[in-house]
Amino acid sequence: MSHSPTTIPEHHPALVHQFDSMEQQREASTFGMWVFLLTEIMMFGGLFAAYLIYRIKYYDAFVAGSTSIDVTWGFVNTLVLIGSSLTMALAVSAAQRGARRGAQLFIVLTMILGTVFLGIKGIEYHQKYVEHHIPGGIFGRFDAVSNYPGQEPNIAEEVAKEKERVEKLSPEAAEQASKQIAKQTEIFFCFYFAMTGLHALHMIIGLILMTWLLVQVQRLNIGPEYYTPVELSGLYWHFVDIVWIYLFPLLYLINRTHAK
Repeated sequence: MSHSPTTIPEHHPALVHQFDSMEQQREASTFGMWVFLLTEIMMFGGLFAAYLIYRIKYYDAFVAGSTSIDVTWGFVNTLVLIGSSLTMALAVSAAQRGARRGAQLFIVLTMILGTVFLGIKGIEYHQKYVEHHIPGGIFGRFDAVSNYPGQEPNIAEEVAKEKERVEKLSPEAAEQASKQIAKQTEIFFCFYFAMTGLHALHMIIGLILMTWLLVQVQRLNIGPEYYTPVELSGLYWHFVDIVWIYLFPLLYLINRTHAK
């Protein structure tokens, strides 16, 4: 009497024991990532809201602070992050096809572009340090009377008018006005360093994640059946890039001239 052998279904090595299938595992992982990103949106959303409220309240001081930032570096960094989103998308596509070498190549390119972004941001921070625009004890004289670094030609006329107005005040009133504008502008730089610093921290976390991902692509059977780590890492990276797309116009572009 013959017995047919018992067939045991072969599971993917990346399938965790609490899931019944790879599809269920992928859906649960994706849902978890989106929940995490929603908490990130709430965190950055609170900063954006506070920034806009203070910008309306201290309009002139925030315009002065914004126009002191080198918009060229901000624009270059925007292009760098757009390029990194492209390479990350190509990495996900390569992982879906099972092209491990291609996935690793595009992950490395994404890391290089992310490092370039952080390097440029470091240059900007150094500029603000040299100009004494770091909030706190070393924050220097920064008001409409000063010819602040990075001043654009279309700001010069407005600065001259403000200087003439302040000079007509008594010495005590002029000094008080200068201190008030400097204090309000310091609030702008508090937001600038808080928002860009938090974004840079997310970039650093992203680079650590990409390093881990390189190892996983090599060790795990990444392919059409299992590419979840690459896909979810891509979601995180794209989110960080999108945050910058909002930061760039808010901090660098809005009202780069004084109100008429």
